[in-house]
Amino acid sequence: MPEVPAPPTGDRAQKRERVLDLLHTTGRERLVLSGVGTLSWYLDGARAAVRLSAERGVVAVVVAPDGDTVVVPANEVDRLRAEELPGDVAVRVTDWWAPLLGTDLAPGTPGVLHEDEPAAAEGLRAARAALLPGERARYRSLGRDTAEALTATALTLQPGTTERQAAARLGGELMARGADPVVVLVAGEERLAFRHALPTAGPLGRQVMLVVCARRHGLIANATRWVSFAPLDPVQADAVARIRAVETTFLSATQPGRTLGEVFADGVRAYGEQGFAVDEWTRHHQGGPTGYAGRDPVATPDSRVPVVAGQAFAWNPSAPGVKAEDTVLLGDGGPAVLTSDGVWPTTPDDLGLPRPDVLVR
Repeated sequence: MPEVPAPPTGDRAQKRERVLDLLHTTGRERLVLSGVGTLSWYLDGARAAVRLSAERGVVAVVVAPDGDTVVVPANEVDRLRAEELPGDVAVRVTDWWAPLLGTDLAPGTPGVLHEDEPAAAEGLRAARAALLPGERARYRSLGRDTAEALTATALTLQPGTTERQAAARLGGELMARGADPVVVLVAGEERLAFRHALPTAGPLGRQVMLVVCARRHGLIANATRWVSFAPLDPVQADAVARIRAVETTFLSATQPGRTLGEVFADGVRAYGEQGFAVDEWTRHHQGGPTGYAGRDPVATPDSRVPVVAGQAFAWNPSAPGVKAEDTVLLGDGGPAVLTSDGVWPTTPDDLGLPRPDVLVR
């Protein structure tokens, strides 16, 4: 007789209960999970894709009241069983050349719900929001390693270093720590006005902005750091202080029970209060909840998505030549910074959180 998997325990058991509640609410019998972030969430950090840019996994999970089944192509099953899959799932192997999902699981099949259907997508976003103990521990470790990678990279840079060389070093530091560099942005002196500065062959010059989204166990840590090869002049130092004050407003407003739209309104109002253009927020997104997606979702003015305890956030207010960003976890005592290594120079904000200074070298 085939071996019967043991029932899930700990975080996995709670995630399964959340998904079964979703099935009950929607009146369906089975839910098919296929997105990379959702698969990593449900399988406790499993790497469910091969390409870093993949949005769909090479596997699918079928959640049903009688248990979980992972559908795996034959060419992936040995690695996944040995290194990624928890022991509380059944495995169904398919031919690698055949469709992963058979006709019994195809979209539109009676009783089957797919995660990209609106009811499932919103339900799963809500299920992912409050991080469980194991996830929080993994996130703290990833945040520290991400901060260490940024510090290690920054200390090697020189004005003549090219943006691509800086990006390569940062990506290497992350990969050496077991994290995927899903986003690496580098803006040298001539390109600081660009919010999404893909690295070029140009030199860094007197100042550089480093931006990273690092993924491990499915979780994504987001952070921005600034390095200057000359002391900041008074105008620059003032702009840095003012954008950090905008970020502090976002963080202070992020409280359980409020909606993202309400938090957003407080944060964007701070632009004008801090001497920036009142419409500066329209020139770039401001961030929002994070976790198994870079932003889950991006906050917008009319968002009714609620803030919940145990949720992670990465707000990223910006203006020409300045930006603030770190990943924080909303705990019982308010937000705690995850992307900190205790080495990069910091200054406490009005909430007492260590906020990274511009590293002057």
